[in-house]
Amino acid sequence: MKKKILAVICAVSTMAFALTGCGKELNGTVTLAGSTSMEKLCEAMSERFMEDNPGITVTVEYTGSGAGLESLAAGSVDIGNSSRHLKDGEIAAGSVENVVAIDGIAVITDKNNTVSDISAENLAKVYSGEIKNWSELGGKDEAIVVIGREAGSGTRDAFEELLGVKDACAYAQELDSTGAVLAKVSSTEGAIGYVSLDVVDSSVIAVSIDGVEPTEEKILAGNYLLSRPFVMATKGDIDSQNDLVKAWFDYIKSDKGKDIIKKVGLIIPE
Repeated sequence: MKKKILAVICAVSTMAFALTGCGKELNGTVTLAGSTSMEKLCEAMSERFMEDNPGITVTVEYTGSGAGLESLAAGSVDIGNSSRHLKDGEIAAGSVENVVAIDGIAVITDKNNTVSDISAENLAKVYSGEIKNWSELGGKDEAIVVIGREAGSGTRDAFEELLGVKDACAYAQELDSTGAVLAKVSSTEGAIGYVSLDVVDSSVIAVSIDGVEPTEEKILAGNYLLSRPFVMATKGDIDSQNDLVKAWFDYIKSDKGKDIIKKVGLIIPE
């Protein structure tokens, strides 16, 4: 009977995420690095996780998806954050893709822009430099200022691949974070840019693509072109990670973790 009671206590402790064995508190650090687009999710998740697991510290560096996955491959972090699917070379190096959320990529313009819908074909022409004035899209006679992310950005990789303009974009400016793109587009007449759906606010307009608005419903239905995964990659499967990393992923998959994903404007993978 004592053994049965002990087993029940251990199971309850594991579900609480604060304990890994009978009465043994988890202590240590979980390290993550990568996508700047995942900052909002990581900050909210790590704050709640550390509140519920006071013995564990979570540190996150926002270095870009490519750099984060390089850090994972080098063994300098536990988790590599990527706002795109892993590339063949990254998988071959031992990284495993763990999709924790789905993000939509919104195409944004400044508030004074009169174009509310762009076809995918014309959007590709805007970013490749073939279309240079909003009047060609039914808007004002105004030069289009093409804003994008820096090389190595997961958002840029996903956007260019989904739109079919990989390495063919004619950017006026390449910025190093989601927030920087949002701020630049909101303050620049004629600007167009792309950002994570969860950061879109009233300072910009999120345009439709081929008549489809960037909403959770449209993304889950598979109707919206620009959507991508939020990946927390590990070196090997989650089951092979240390107890701290396992606890982190258990928390993400819990009701608390799912609630955080929803609150930051992301979509829970099906």
